[in-house]
Amino acid sequence: MTTPLQHLFLCRPFEYGADITVHSASKYTTGQGLAIGGILVERKGLLEKLKENPRYAHFNEPDASYHGLVYVDVGLPPFTLRARLSLLRDIGAVSSPFNSWLFIQGLEHLSLRMKEHSKNAQAIAEFLESHPLVKKVNYPGLKSNSNYKNAQKYFKDGLSSGLLSFEVDNLEIATKVVNATQLYSLVVNIGDSKSIITHPASTTHQQLTQEELNACGVPAGMIRISAGLESTADLIADLKQALEQSWV
Repeated sequence: MTTPLQHLFLCRPFEYGADITVHSASKYTTGQGLAIGGILVERKGLLEKLKENPRYAHFNEPDASYHGLVYVDVGLPPFTLRARLSLLRDIGAVSSPFNSWLFIQGLEHLSLRMKEHSKNAQAIAEFLESHPLVKKVNYPGLKSNSNYKNAQKYFKDGLSSGLLSFEVDNLEIATKVVNATQLYSLVVNIGDSKSIITHPASTTHQQLTQEELNACGVPAGMIRISAGLESTADLIADLKQALEQSWV
């Protein structure tokens, strides 16, 4: 299971059967997008599942590159051990000490920030869903969303993260909305303390044709928001004026 690290404070994958979680620490962890990194976490007791299991032969057979080391025989978490010895050794994907320090500082208040990110995103989603110029809102905290029941089951306290998207009629209107906002930063990152607005079809997915955009669920009129920690009323007011300007 792969997820931004913030979801550890909203959802606990190991309690629902996950064995390994891979997190993007670049989002939310520091609060300002200051460092690039990732975190791999192995659940307790995975050794018993892998040991002598024919599905996971590479953990039970000697590793020639480590003089015949058998990972399940060491007594340490086997998945993490193999990732560190075999994979990190070869590709060098190791966080710098300074980036690691930044992540540690951000973790101290990540749980508080995620609550506020989620509350702001919920309020924004509800506003957008009620706006006549918005065709569709994608946010699991809305009762109209197909994933609402799953969000209520797997996420804590009705919080569904700070990410949402909404759709307007076409590319022209979407571009006008994005450009008319004043509080939102127009960048493609997510998870910062500041609110971020992005038009995926012309940025992160610009290499795709119109048919490919529609096939992967990124229509030309879609706008993505990463709700920050600013005043909820101010964020909604900014979107309101941007939507109104787009139809002038």
